[in-house]
Amino acid sequence: MPRLARLVVPGQPHHIIHRGANRQVIFRDDQDFAYWLQIFGDAAHAQALKIHAYVLMSNHLHLLLTPPSKESLADAMKVTGVRYTYYFNHRYARTGPLWEGRYRATVIDSERYLLECYRYIDLNPVRAGVCSDPQEYRWSSFHHHISARLDPLVSDHPIFWALGNTPFDRDRAYAALIREGIAESTQRAISDATNKGWALGDGTFSADISNRTGRRANPAIRGRPSIK
Repeated sequence: MPRLARLVVPGQPHHIIHRGANRQVIFRDDQDFAYWLQIFGDAAHAQALKIHAYVLMSNHLHLLLTPPSKESLADAMKVTGVRYTYYFNHRYARTGPLWEGRYRATVIDSERYLLECYRYIDLNPVRAGVCSDPQEYRWSSFHHHISARLDPLVSDHPIFWALGNTPFDRDRAYAALIREGIAESTQRAISDATNKGWALGDGTFSADISNRTGRRANPAIRGRPSIK
C-alpha cells in the first residue's frame, strides 16, 4: 500500500519529529547542536517559516512551526538534513545515512493543542531524564519563552502572546503551565498523531483538514460497518 502524502496546511501550526537512523546519536557536542540550529535557521528564514518552539535531543529533535506554503516545510527540512549529514559525516569520518527516513509531522488544531505542544517540546528533556528543570537544558526554546534569553530563531504564535499583556505576564503564565506539566493522555495524542501523520484535533478539525488537503486526516474505522 502506498504511503499517504504528508499533511501540510499553509498557515497552520505543525509539530515535527526527526530522529537519527536506528535512534543513533546525531548531536555529539555543543558544536553539533549549534551548527544544526544555524543551518536550520538559514533554511527557515529562506522559506519564511515561523518557528514557535524547538528542542534538540542527542538522537532526535522536535519542532513547532507554521509554514507559509505547502512546499516550504519540506524544502527547509531537506536542505537542513542534507547539509547537516554532510557536516556530521565529514566531522566524524563516517559514511551513510544519518536520519531515520522521512521526518514525521502533524497539523495542529491551534486553539486546542498549540500550548500543549509548546509544553510537550520544552518539557522533553525532563521527560527523558536529562534534567529535572527545563531551565537546566540549553538546546531548547524554553529560555526564550520565559525571557531568560532572546532566541532569534523563535517567532511566538499569537496564542502564546495571548497569555498576557506584557512580557512579564506571559513569562509568568507560561512558567505556570510548565510547572503544571502535561497529561500523559495529551503526550500520547501528540506523539501518535505526529508519528502516524494524522491531524491533531477533534473530528470537526480533522474533517476540515481533509477538505482542505484532499487527504484523509484521521485513521479509517476498522472492520465492516455495523448492520442496522
